[in-house]
Amino acid sequence: MFASTPPLRRRGRTLAEEAVSNLSERIQQGQLKPGDKLPTESEIMAALGVSRTVVREALSRLQASGLVETRHGIGTFVLARSAENGSPFRIDPATMGTAMDVLAMLELRVSLEAEAASLAASRRSDEQLTAMRGALDELKRTAAGGEDSVSADFEFHLLIARATGNRYFTDIMGHLGTMVIPRSRLHVSAQEREQYLERVNIEHENIFDAIERRDPEGAKAAMRMHLTNSRERLRKASAAVEAG
Repeated sequence: MFASTPPLRRRGRTLAEEAVSNLSERIQQGQLKPGDKLPTESEIMAALGVSRTVVREALSRLQASGLVETRHGIGTFVLARSAENGSPFRIDPATMGTAMDVLAMLELRVSLEAEAASLAASRRSDEQLTAMRGALDELKRTAAGGEDSVSADFEFHLLIARATGNRYFTDIMGHLGTMVIPRSRLHVSAQEREQYLERVNIEHENIFDAIERRDPEGAKAAMRMHLTNSRERLRKASAAVEAG
């Protein structure tokens, strides 16, 4: 049902976007039919040659698009599409082509994710906190090795959305995906990138610490500061490019 394919390659899109496209085509072509259970995360990882964080982001975005439904403890299933279902919330990645688009998206994220962090601090489980810690550790590992750390960064934010216990936070974040991570739009030197990631890691740790100690106001403030700083960093980097 899910034959192996050559590992995905970036073609101006992230690996998660490639994975979404691959899975969507399988559904639209009838290889995966309504009611079918999708392969496990491990099977999809092996078939597409991508990491677990990429698979999880892809599945979240498919769910936000109304193509699949995840039933906790059971699996992810293909949904039937009908006119009665209406159109799911959509933001076309193709419209996020400029730094100004991402700056505008960061303004939206400040309100959305600050509240999500506050709710997560009140509602998170120990298991969800452990998953957040794992995402931050993966982010540091990939960044230190010079690898692409965008997926791990997004996974941390997505896990916070899930910890709210409100599926709509998860759906919106899952749909937006890694295209809203400002770092994916920055063109800086290796030294500047290292300094950038060091600041981002400190901000992430502040968010995590507040969620860990169940401090809703502290988590909200830390997330707001992180995203406001991210917006300012992108604004300055974009201005430098234009000036150069």
